[in-house]
Formats: sequence, C-alpha cells, structure tokens
Amino acid sequence: MKKYIISTEAAQHAMKLTQMGANVKQVSGKLCYVSFDLGYMTLEYVYNINAKGKYFLERIKPYPLPIKAYDNEDDVIDIIEIDVEQFRNAANSSHVSEFITISNKLHETIKKFEDLFLYYNVPAEQISLLLKEVDEMNDTIMETKANSKRVYTKKEPETLK
Repeated sequence: MKKYIISTEAAQHAMKLTQMGANVKQVSGKLCYVSFDLGYMTLEYVYNINAKGKYFLERIKPYPLPIKAYDNEDDVIDIIEIDVEQFRNAANSSHVSEFITISNKLHETIKKFEDLFLYYNVPAEQISLLLKEVDEMNDTIMETKANSKRVYTKKEPETLK
C-alpha cells in the first residue's frame, strides 16, 4: 500500500474543514474528498490540483456540480464553508427536497442532451425547439427570482444577475 505524505498546510486545511463538521479524506497530495452530514442530507465535495496548478472544486452530492477553479486551497475552503452555510439555510425551506429533485432531473437532462448530440444527427428544427425550451426555462428562473424573497446575502449569486 502506497502512503502519501500530507503537507502541514494540507493538514491545516483538513483541520479547518473538520472543525466545520466535515469528514475529510486526503486521497493523495493532490486530491481531497470532503463530506458533511447535515442530518436531512449529505453534502460531498472533491477538489484537486489541476494541470494549471489551480484547485478545481466540485460538489458531488446532493447533486453533481462543477463549481470553479481557485488559485489556492484557502479559497476552496472558504467557498465550501459558504456552500454548507447555504445548504443549512436551505433546510429552512419547505421545498428543499423538490429543489434537489429538480436539480437531479436537470442533470439527467444534460446527460440525455449530450447523448443526443454525440449519437444523433439532429435536424435544425429540433435544435431550434430545444433552444427555445431552454430559453423559456431560463426566463422562468429569472421570473421566479424576481418574485421570490432573497434569504442569503453573505455572497452574491454567481449566475443570477
């Protein structure tokens, strides 16, 4: 069994995550798996150092979402902390399970769309129809935002402008 040496800095980051309530597994010097049991759901993240020396963060549960590449591990920890806080806040919503269901369905839709693109020669009319449907969904999301009360203000949304 190969053993990996974890740097003092990586150990400090693992300690900070553990203090936040995480279970941390440093898979190698370049890959870290982090999970939080929130009671009503589990949040899981993985981050690694990519070929450009950036820390790439992805949430893998309750639904997969590539988040972003960051310059350093401190930024990754800060974003995880905010994300966990947001999910704890979302627990106050009576619709949290429906949002997770919708997100999982959207993820499945993206996978189906990719199969459609990679395996079929899709006629132009169908592409136009799909684009129209996506535009309508985005319009509905923006309309819903406009008609909803904001409940988290410590960080600005990245895509809802």
